[in-house]
Amino acid sequence: MKKRFFRFLTTLICISALLGSSVLCGCSGKGNTSKDSVKITLNEVAHSIFYAPMYVAIQEGYFEEEGIDLTLITGFGADKTMTAVLSGEAEIGFMGPETTVYTYNEGAQDYVVNFAQLTQRAGNFLVAREEMPDFTWEDLKGKNVLGGRKGGMPEMIFEYILRQNEIDPATDLSIDQSIDFGSTAAAFASGKGDFSVEFEPGATSLELEGNGYVVASLGVDSGYVPYTAFSAKAEYIKENPDIIQKFTNALQKGLDYTRTHSPEEIAKVIAPQFKETDSETLTAIVTRYHEQDTWKENLIMEEDSYQLLLEVLSDSGELTNSPPYTELVDPSYAQKACNK
Repeated sequence: MKKRFFRFLTTLICISALLGSSVLCGCSGKGNTSKDSVKITLNEVAHSIFYAPMYVAIQEGYFEEEGIDLTLITGFGADKTMTAVLSGEAEIGFMGPETTVYTYNEGAQDYVVNFAQLTQRAGNFLVAREEMPDFTWEDLKGKNVLGGRKGGMPEMIFEYILRQNEIDPATDLSIDQSIDFGSTAAAFASGKGDFSVEFEPGATSLELEGNGYVVASLGVDSGYVPYTAFSAKAEYIKENPDIIQKFTNALQKGLDYTRTHSPEEIAKVIAPQFKETDSETLTAIVTRYHEQDTWKENLIMEEDSYQLLLEVLSDSGELTNSPPYTELVDPSYAQKACNK
C-alpha cells in the first residue's frame, strides 16, 4: 500500500483523539455483566449479516460468560477500524487482514496481529440487471461495473477473479470505484452500471425490489480466502493473553452455534442486531451465506490461507513486502479455543 495510507491513518488518529469516534451498535446479550468483567471495545469494519457468528456470540451472552463486557463500535471502513486500534480507542479490531499487512509494511512500531479468522469466503455477490442463468465472467467484457475501494478486499477479490478468468480489469471492462461503500445498491437501482458488486443486504434487497439479480458469488468463485479477522496490537496481545483467549473462546462458541443450527434459528438469534431487516430477508441472507460455507469450523488462520492473502495483494499490485506469517498471525488462541 502506498505511504499515503499510513499518513492517512496517522491523521485520523489525531482527529479521532480530538473528536472521539464512531457509532455504537447494540451489543447486549443474555448474560449479566459482573463487576469483575473486563471492558473491551471492539471496532468492526461494518455491521453486516456476513458476520453472523459474532452477533450470535453477543446475543447468546457468550462474551459475558467469559467475563467480557463488550462495547461494539462500527468503524465504517478498514482504515477507520485500524485507526481505532492504533490509537487505543479500541482494544480489538475486526476487519480484512490485508490492513494489518499494509500497516506492518508502512513501519508501524506496535503493529497489529491477527489472532482469529471468522470468514473464509468473500461475502459479496455480482448483481446484473437481468437474470443470467448461464452467466460467465466473460459476460463482463465491455461492461460498466460498480466496484469497491482500491486496495480493499472486495475490490481486490473481484479483480483477482477477473484475472483468474483471463480478464484484464484495466482494459476489458470499466470499474466504477467512485461510489461510497454501502451506496452502490442505491446507485445501481437508480440506473448506474450494468453490474454491481454487492454485499448483503444490498444484493437481496435489489432482488426483492426487482432491480437486480444475483448471477455469481465472489465467495464461491474466489475460493477460500481469509476475508475478515480479529486483530489487536502486538503489545496488547503480549500484555493481555487471558483477555484475548476469553474473547476468542466466546467467538468460537458463536461459530459453533452457526455450524450446528439452521439459518432460521441463526436469523432469529441475530435479529435484534438488524432491526431494520425483516425476518424473511434476514433468513434468506443467512441461508445464502450458510450454503456457500462462509464461516470456518474454527478461528485458526492457517499459513496457507495467509499466503493466499499475500497472493491476492500481490496480484492487485498492493503488496510492497511479504511479512512472515509468524509476525502477523498468532493462531495459538484460536487453537486453544477450538480444543476446549
